[in-house]
Amino acid sequence: MSLLRFLLLLSAIVSWAGGASAASVLQEYLPSAVASKLVPDADGFGPIRSDLPVAPVLKDGETVAWAFITSDFVGTTGYSGKPIHSLVAVGKDARILGVQLVKHSEPIVLIGIPEAKVKAFVEGYAGLDLLAEAKAGGTAHDVDIISGATVTVMVIDDSIIRSGLKVARALGLGGLTPEQADAGPSFEIDPDAAAPADWFEAEGDGTVRRLTLDVGQVNDAFAAHADTRARERALTDAPETLFIELQAALVSVPPVAEGLLGSAEAANLKSWLKDGENAIALMGRGLYSFKGSGYVRGGIFDRVVLIQDDVSVRFRDRDHRRLSTIAADGAPDFVEKDLFRIPADVGFDPTKPFRIQLLVQREVGPIEKVFHTFDLGYQLPQKYLRAIAQPAPQPEAAAVADRGEGAAQAELWKRIWMDSKLKIAVLGAMLTVLTGVFFFQTFAVRNERWFYVFRICFLTVTLVFLGWYANAQLSVVNLMALFGSLVNGFSWQAFLLDPLTFILWFAVAAALLFWGRGAYCGWLCPFGALQELTNQIARKLRIPQWTLPWGLHERLWPVKYMIFLGLFGVSLVSIEQAEHLAEVEPFKTAIILKFMRAWPFVAYAAALLMAGLFVERFYCRYLCPLGAALAIPARLRMFDWLKRYHECGNPCQTCANQCPVQSIHPTGEINPNECINCLHCQVLYQSKTTCPVVIKKMKRREKLAESTPSGPRGPSVGQPTVVRAGVSEV
Repeated sequence: MSLLRFLLLLSAIVSWAGGASAASVLQEYLPSAVASKLVPDADGFGPIRSDLPVAPVLKDGETVAWAFITSDFVGTTGYSGKPIHSLVAVGKDARILGVQLVKHSEPIVLIGIPEAKVKAFVEGYAGLDLLAEAKAGGTAHDVDIISGATVTVMVIDDSIIRSGLKVARALGLGGLTPEQADAGPSFEIDPDAAAPADWFEAEGDGTVRRLTLDVGQVNDAFAAHADTRARERALTDAPETLFIELQAALVSVPPVAEGLLGSAEAANLKSWLKDGENAIALMGRGLYSFKGSGYVRGGIFDRVVLIQDDVSVRFRDRDHRRLSTIAADGAPDFVEKDLFRIPADVGFDPTKPFRIQLLVQREVGPIEKVFHTFDLGYQLPQKYLRAIAQPAPQPEAAAVADRGEGAAQAELWKRIWMDSKLKIAVLGAMLTVLTGVFFFQTFAVRNERWFYVFRICFLTVTLVFLGWYANAQLSVVNLMALFGSLVNGFSWQAFLLDPLTFILWFAVAAALLFWGRGAYCGWLCPFGALQELTNQIARKLRIPQWTLPWGLHERLWPVKYMIFLGLFGVSLVSIEQAEHLAEVEPFKTAIILKFMRAWPFVAYAAALLMAGLFVERFYCRYLCPLGAALAIPARLRMFDWLKRYHECGNPCQTCANQCPVQSIHPTGEINPNECINCLHCQVLYQSKTTCPVVIKKMKRREKLAESTPSGPRGPSVGQPTVVRAGVSEV
């Protein structure tokens, strides 16, 4: 059976077992929800509406609230890159009656912070008045941010408020109505407007807006905090000391960019932005950084957020660029100067007012912080706008306005790929070099010392760049997600959102046909590289190496296949449970989170690495479900590149004894399911000092050379002999 037919059959079986995909997230989670836990005294849910993914919450047959899932209405992508699903109930007076956290994949929340603490935070939104939030633009409440989970908490808060307002407006709760376009004239950016002559003019006409806070103002703000420790930890600097001066400008407006950034930087900005995208410049100085360092770990700038009506934009590192200089005359010296891109699909309107919300934190304990927010309001000056005539409504206007989720996702992954050009180029170079080594392995392994240096350097790049920097560590979870996608309707969009992972999986699929699983496991797996590098260090330190008896070693091989089949079976029932059980892989701990995790996970990963100091690649050999999953289709490989002699295994055991993962049977054949393609056996294949077959051939040649006469040769047959002065010449 071909691989394609096998996958089609498997997907059909899985689709039959999994049933039809849900039309909305609410439809997936509502059957398991308990109405009385969401809304006190409620006794059930009514049917989901056909026009809106909301369901009535019933009490004695009467509708007392409407329930919905936040991710059905707004983006809820968190730290993990996956949605955070919260079930919310909104009453007829537009007041939130209950909230439950039903699904998330946040690694920090899963293991670094008690689940109960986050659930209690979410449930605390009960009683929130959405009418007040609508009037205040979503800032009428205080956010009780949990230390260590800032990004996660802010995403949850943002999703509850924005989705709640959308549902309340759509259903007319509390008197709220859907937002209508203003009857007055609409505006657009005027690219021909005059640029500000200098910094002073830009500040004077509102091109640049400023938020200035001194130490005294910040201390006063925290003095009113409910946590009295915030008052006790007041800053000791003089009250008039500058805490932060934050300035903002909408530099996607051409004359603003020209006046503030200069022609060259404005041209660079224009090439960075795609159609429909905008950008703001944020500049700051003082004691406090508006960037902080959290974005280095999580990729999200958690101290600043752009808010416009119901739209809030949190900036990721891929939407950020440092600004080298401010070209406008008279500009102050800023410590931080940065550009932030506003994606086209978030609904931001540059002609309308918006604000930059600054999150200020204060440590009140060894690992605890409290927070306070300050707003910098911004309205693009009228001189950069021009009125446009309102076009007559067209029948297809709604269809044009609603491009659909597919188009938005396509725009997103294309933008992500453009932002990852450098990473993609490095990975492409690595794959090209590795392919060349495999194709020309006879020449690559000829010099044993230089090949060893090359392999160590390549594994170091794999660990540091692919693993710790780019987080491109493949996992069995990816395979479970693939099968889940086959069940619920396959789409390329979700897989294209992570360029390096997509490219790696494509390369792995090709390598399985040519070389088997070893191309990835032996060269491109960051955790595999970490194991081998630490084992090499152990060898240098003369830590003894253990070779398991062949019988035991052979019986430990199936363990990883059992683990994979168990995970796959669980994933057919519950993908969430399978993801939790997939923690048998230490990849998240050692590579993605760089050991910044709860101690049981760190101890588990460290134990595997410790075992690898004595038994090289212990985890790869016996426990890795990903290696087992790749070994199954690797049986279809089309070529056998590894050269062997007839004497291999009978009687010679040199390669079998020196194979780093004992993938060579005592009888001489290489087990492709266990081979990691390290090419060490090919180094030995040509070794003039180790391989008995090569040594025997060399000795035979030496004897042959010694037996060949080395004296002057007689004339060749048929060549004339010339005699001159008694000397014969040929």
